[in-house]
Order: sequence, then C-alpha cells, then structure tokens
Amino acid sequence: MTVNEEQTVTDGPAAPTPPPRQSVGGRAVALVRNTWRGLTSMRTALVLLFLLAFAAIPGALLPQRSLNAGKVDEYIANRSTLGPLMDKLELFDVFGSFWFTAIYVLLFISLVGCITPRCWEHFQALRTKPVAAPRNLSRLPHHADATVVAEPEAVAEAVRSRLRGWKTVTRSGDELRAGKPGEITVSAEKGYLREAGNLVFHLSLVGLLAAIAIGKLFSYEGNVIVIADDGPGICTTSPAVFDSFRAGNVEDGTGMAPLCVRVKDFKADYLDNGQAQMFTSNIEYQSGDDIASNTWRSDQLQVNHPLRVAGDRVYLQGHGFAPTFTVTFPNGETRTETLQWRPDDATTFLSSGAMRFDPPGGMYPDSAERRKNQIALEGLFAPTALMHGNLLSSSYPAMRDPAVAIDIYKGDTGLDTGLPQSIFSLSKELVNQGRLTKQDRVNLRPGESSTLADGTQVRFDGAEEFVNLQVSHDPAQGWVLVFALTMMAGLLVSLVIKRRRIWVRVYPAPEDVDTVSDTLDPQRRRTVVELGGLARTDQAGWGDEFDRLSSRLIGELDSGSDQSTPQNRA
Repeated sequence: MTVNEEQTVTDGPAAPTPPPRQSVGGRAVALVRNTWRGLTSMRTALVLLFLLAFAAIPGALLPQRSLNAGKVDEYIANRSTLGPLMDKLELFDVFGSFWFTAIYVLLFISLVGCITPRCWEHFQALRTKPVAAPRNLSRLPHHADATVVAEPEAVAEAVRSRLRGWKTVTRSGDELRAGKPGEITVSAEKGYLREAGNLVFHLSLVGLLAAIAIGKLFSYEGNVIVIADDGPGICTTSPAVFDSFRAGNVEDGTGMAPLCVRVKDFKADYLDNGQAQMFTSNIEYQSGDDIASNTWRSDQLQVNHPLRVAGDRVYLQGHGFAPTFTVTFPNGETRTETLQWRPDDATTFLSSGAMRFDPPGGMYPDSAERRKNQIALEGLFAPTALMHGNLLSSSYPAMRDPAVAIDIYKGDTGLDTGLPQSIFSLSKELVNQGRLTKQDRVNLRPGESSTLADGTQVRFDGAEEFVNLQVSHDPAQGWVLVFALTMMAGLLVSLVIKRRRIWVRVYPAPEDVDTVSDTLDPQRRRTVVELGGLARTDQAGWGDEFDRLSSRLIGELDSGSDQSTPQNRA
C-alpha cells in the first residue's frame, strides 16, 4: 500500500461538498417565480373568487355612500364609536374600497395567469395524436374482447371507419416497439369540447370582470325626482340637473348624450292589502335629432322595463307624493310651491318633509327684516288619512283621502346662509336658537288653511305624485350580457360532455400464427379483437356508452363474417 492509499484509508470518506450559495438576485428571482406560480394556480383563483363574494357582503348589508349618503351619515351618527372605525375601513364604500379593488385585481391576474397556459396546452392537445394503447387492456375500467373471422388489417380499418366523430390513429409494425406478431392498434379519443367549454367558461369570467371594470370607468348614473304633472321635465345637459350623480373615473358628466324626458302621469296598482303590483308612468322624450326638430316621442316606463335610447337607460326607480302649499302674505301676494316629501312608510306611504317660503321682493326693504318673516313648514303627509285623535297616520298607499299634519314656523329659515340643508327637515339649530319660532300646529285637508297672527295664510292645495328616474349609461353592458351567456354555455358544455378514450388491439389468433400460412385458408383466418375504455373524468353513463360502442363495433364485425367464434367479453 502506498503512502497516498494509506492516507486515504485513514482519513475516511470525504465530506459532501456543500451546495453553492445562491446570490441575492437568484433568491429574488426564485421568490418572484414561486409567488407567481402560487398566484396563478387554480386553487388561488378559487380562493380569491370566494373571497370576492365574501367581501361583497358588507356592500349588501350596510348603507353605501354612493347610493344614499344621508343614510350613511345617520348610521355613523347612531354609532359614535363603531361608525367612524367602519368608515375608515371603507365599509360604506365597499365596491370602491382599496381592499375590494385589490381582491378584484388579484383575481383578474390569477385567472389570466392560470388560463393562458391551459389554452396553450389545449391547443397542443388538439394537435397531438391519441396516446398509444396500454399493454394490458384488461386492466382498464371498461374492457371487452372477441374473436372474429377476418384479416387484422380489415378489422382495424372497419373499426376506424365506424369510430366517426372520434380522433383516431392506427399504429402497427415499427410504431409498436413490443407486441404480438401482426398486432395493429387503433387509439381513439373524444370529448375535447369538455376542456374547451371549461376554458370558455373561465375566459368569459375574465371578460365579465373586465367588462364590469371598463363599464365602471366610462359609466355614469344620475337620479332625479320629477313631478308627474306633464311639466317641463329634465334634460341631461349637465350633472347639475340631477339630485344625485355618480360618474366613473374617466367620465366627469360633461360628455353626456343629450336626452330630455318629461313625465305625463304616474299610476300605481295596489292589492286590497296595500301591496304594490305595478308602477307605470307615461313619458315623452327627445334625443339626437329630435331635440333640434322639437319632436317628442311617447313611451311607457315600468319596473324593470326602462327606456333605452342614445346609449342611455331611463329606469323608474320609485315614486312618492309632493304636497302643494300656497302662502298668502299680509300684503296679499302669494307663493305656491310643490315639493316632494320622503316616504317614511313603504306600506302606507306616510311621508315627511319640509318647505321654506321667502316673502315677495320689496315687501321688506331691509334684508334682516325679510329674514325674520320667512315661512317654513314641517310635518307629515298621508295619502289616505287615518286619524287617532289629533295624530295623523295613513291606512293605504293610494291617494284616496289626502291630509297633512304640519308645524308652521316663522323667522330665519337659513335660505340666505349658504349652508346645505335637508329638503325633508328644518334645521334644529335655527329652532333651538330661537331664530325660527313655531306659530301653529294644524291638520289640514285639501282647500283648508291656517291663518297666523300677522295675517299670513297657509293653505294646503292637495298633492301631486312624483317619480324617481334614474338615467344610467354603461357602454360595456352589452358585453356583460355576452360574457354571461358564454359563461353559462361553457359551463353547460363542460358538465355534459365527457372526455373518453378507446383503444382497440387486433392481432391474429395464436393458433393461426403457429399454422403455416400457405396451408391456411384465408377465409378462415381469425383475429382477436380487444377493446379498452377509459373516461378522463369518469361519470355515470360512460359505462353504458362503452357497452353500446363495443357491441356496435364487435357485433358488426361478427355479423360481417361468414363464421364467428363465441365471444368472451369482460
């Protein structure tokens, strides 16, 4: 033993070489790669989809500022501790919040990253030949075999011709590395539309999300209350004509298509118990060239039956009552006003509201004196009056016996302060400060009036019905419908169609192979036929389909033979 050999024996086996340390850049690339793989997995997409549905729940349960800012303010005021915290978490602006947007964007990225490789794989699968037959077909879930009198080549050709609609490939000779002498296999596959339907479903889901997002960018929506008295109506020339207006991130309301609408009447159908059946409003509208020619077209609005014109939709959102009051000042001049009151009871339409009347110009030269003589009203309106002593209530939502219960105030109504006020209530601060003092509390029916100490007369003239119209513009709404329909079609295809495979192996019977070919009658040569079936996603019904298919293939082969041997089918 040499010195080097002794040294090697003494030192023992060499220690394993430690793997090279990865650079910072390599670790960063690996982190990004692993994160991308996790984000674009189908499991992550499903989690994000359920998370998006869960995140939308607060938007359905809590008042949203974009729909009713007043209810949001009231909700926060009633919960002095929890309300501001919920507002900071943007629970009152759910669908525009940063966390909902983050989930939405992540879901979009995850779906795109998940579907794109699957589309490429499906495209390659369409170009790929069906896989070769397994070595032992009897181990497959579905199997059948038989022996027929025919040449193997003729049997293989007959099987292939009868598998119409299947993607088939025939292999023999050098294509089969190992097999029985004279063996020929036919591989057939069907059901590619299943994966195509699955991809269409997911691509449509991505398109649906994109269409909704684009629609929110370029859409606008305005709500306005219009008195149903065949008055001047509204024209969508500016966001200022709406009581509330919400525009997308790209729109500012200056590019709206001109549209004019005036409401001729309104009709509500009720059951005897006061339940509403249908709301109908006859309208006239102008759009496009009709405005230049002053042509009015008639239409009818009903719930879920909007007017569609110029890319806009006009919905009938609701209705209510607008009482009319006339104030006669001591000098004989009058002021008449009709204003909508808010329905507080959706069943009986008992409504509350307020009105403010400014004295005629020139009656009080001094502005301070004029402010002290403004008239304000606040109270309740009942379409069908029901009196409990002096307390007013309503027994039916239709206007059968209208009446009001009002408090009449005199003083500074706050019209000159420039501060925003609710049209449905008076400022409690002005009342508490004594700047607005109560003069009378009365119940009035149409035509009845109340006279104040200074000779001012307040008369109730009746009420008009008003409608709440919503003008909506969403350029992607048609695409939303298209993607929704293709989603349903893709889902239906993926559920109905099954991906299945059939393999047929034909080869000469062993006893015929051992026989000298020159001495064997060609008309008596026998061929063994083996069938195997496999469903990629096994479902109820595939076994019956395989039995019918094997009976058709083997049975027709038997019937086409002059003689046949007993079949042995598993």
